[in-house]
Amino acid sequence: MADILPSILSPRDLQRLSMDELEQLAAEMRRALCEVATSRTAHFASNLGVVELCLALHRVFDFDRDRLIWDTGHQIYPHKLITGRFATFGTIRTKGGLMGYPNPDESPYDLFMTGHAGCSVSTALGLASGDDLRGEADRHSVAVIGDGALPSGIVFEALNNAGFLKKRMLVILNDNKMSICPRVGGLAEYLDTVRTNSWYRGFKHQAGEFIKGMPMVGESVERMLSNVKESLKTSLHGGALFEALGVRYFGPVEGHSLPNLIRYLELVKEEEGPILLHVLTEKGHGFKPAEADPVFFHTPAPFECDDDDCIVSIKKSTSRAYTDVASTAIGAALRRDKRVTVMTAAMCQGNKLEPVREEFPERFFDVGICESHAVAFAAGQAKAGCRPIVDIYSTFLQRSFDQVFQEVCLQNLPVVFMMDRAGLTGPDGPTHHGSYDLGYMRLFPNMAVLAPGDEHDLPAMLDWALAHDGPVAIRYPKAVVERHEGPRQPIELGRAETLAEGGEGLVIACGTLLGEAVKAAAILRAEGLEVAVVNARFVKPLDTTLVDRIESAPWTVTVEENALQTGFGSAVLEAVNDAGIHAGPIVRLGLPDRFVEHGERAELLADLGLDAPGIAATCRRLAGRVAAHAAINR
Repeated sequence: MADILPSILSPRDLQRLSMDELEQLAAEMRRALCEVATSRTAHFASNLGVVELCLALHRVFDFDRDRLIWDTGHQIYPHKLITGRFATFGTIRTKGGLMGYPNPDESPYDLFMTGHAGCSVSTALGLASGDDLRGEADRHSVAVIGDGALPSGIVFEALNNAGFLKKRMLVILNDNKMSICPRVGGLAEYLDTVRTNSWYRGFKHQAGEFIKGMPMVGESVERMLSNVKESLKTSLHGGALFEALGVRYFGPVEGHSLPNLIRYLELVKEEEGPILLHVLTEKGHGFKPAEADPVFFHTPAPFECDDDDCIVSIKKSTSRAYTDVASTAIGAALRRDKRVTVMTAAMCQGNKLEPVREEFPERFFDVGICESHAVAFAAGQAKAGCRPIVDIYSTFLQRSFDQVFQEVCLQNLPVVFMMDRAGLTGPDGPTHHGSYDLGYMRLFPNMAVLAPGDEHDLPAMLDWALAHDGPVAIRYPKAVVERHEGPRQPIELGRAETLAEGGEGLVIACGTLLGEAVKAAAILRAEGLEVAVVNARFVKPLDTTLVDRIESAPWTVTVEENALQTGFGSAVLEAVNDAGIHAGPIVRLGLPDRFVEHGERAELLADLGLDAPGIAATCRRLAGRVAAHAAINR
């Protein structure tokens, strides 16, 4: 039989397919997912798990007019395959290619660029409300949200509002018992009770035939829905939580049976008001290794497999990353001091904290995708005398801005923020780049903000932070570690470190772009231009002696992997202005005032002039300009 997937140019093409052809298409889509995963790191197991759900949604709804929001957007690959992007699917997560998340610039079927969990119910409700206000209430609004994202506070804020507004909206709860790692918390146990109830286990195998025998019109449909709902209420109490919020609950429904899914979606499509359809899926479904280990296969290293889905080889990197250094340092801190705790927000694997979790289960806390709670929880522990470490990606910590302000900084509590993935995260793109943490963390009184220049700095900074009597933020990138040899200075509050001397210019590097700055200085030295290189270490408080160095330098370049607005370079300009000195030209290098697209980190740094050649070019131009100005004034 000929492949079907190449002929699917839009979701409308699904309408002509028989059920057997849809099943074949699902298999072809999984094959396409496997082909991408063998060539590069990509979100994999989560996408395997939603193939049937994606096909069923596009078969039942018309998303040329209806609304569809995927939350979290890393499960978007099957959707991209059937919305006109199959021909370019091989470019996904490469520079200039398809984004690994929804992208409205790619397709009208992608309504929002969703990279953070939990917001789909709110945006879908907003779409439903807006359509109603504009006289287009016949449009359907659908949000697909995973069980890992469900505990996010904003989800319950949205469900509460949906129950009050009573707009027609469908929430698909994609329950695969996973976040990136196995889900945690009381809500996870609640969903497990629904999933494992004996009534459902029997119903799971009988529902398909049962529904096929029901005429899908009139009183029979109404009776069936009523029976399902009442059975769940009396046998499972599975929907009680959602029903109490005013959201009608249906399910749980087997998520890998296309006929079953299509029929249930057709049924709930005609219902009024907010509906939650509980769909049970398996992360990694259809690929045996991913079914067996969905945590590893969430974003696996490129792999090769044989025709029987047996892994032949995995192209693992042997390079040590800053995340490895941080995890090791956190483990050492817990070993050394019983007051130290660590918490993460559903990112145990991403933060490489599995060894810490295994060795210190009583002092390791995975709070789920609940960053605001994580920070307030840490504040409570700190008030009780603990020394908590909050280990969260920079881009996700933004979700707890108010708790950093109110519960930590305002109380001046000793909470340490380890901000992983600070700077450019490569193929994940703008939703995940940690572009703003220097700006939003240095705003707060009492907060100390540090950026390690290399592998040596990071553990030393953590040790210093845990001994400091106040909040501390440490940011580090998703990158391979570097280490600068030679004598190093200890970490002292508000003190920078000079790595190279030179009187013809000054480069102040904030964070791990220090390595590129040192290389740039070597390039310039070979050309006869002697430039000093300083490892800033502290963003706040800034080393006051830097102002004196800037005053005496012919010119200064600051380098950071952060948005220029309110970043490290801005802090330097503020300090120079406050000191009232007359300095030579100061040029700031950093992330521009736009969202940086996806690509390999090295590619992006080069494009932005933040690699060694780019930094050297800036210094060369600046030195030439200063020399020309001096010649004119002689």
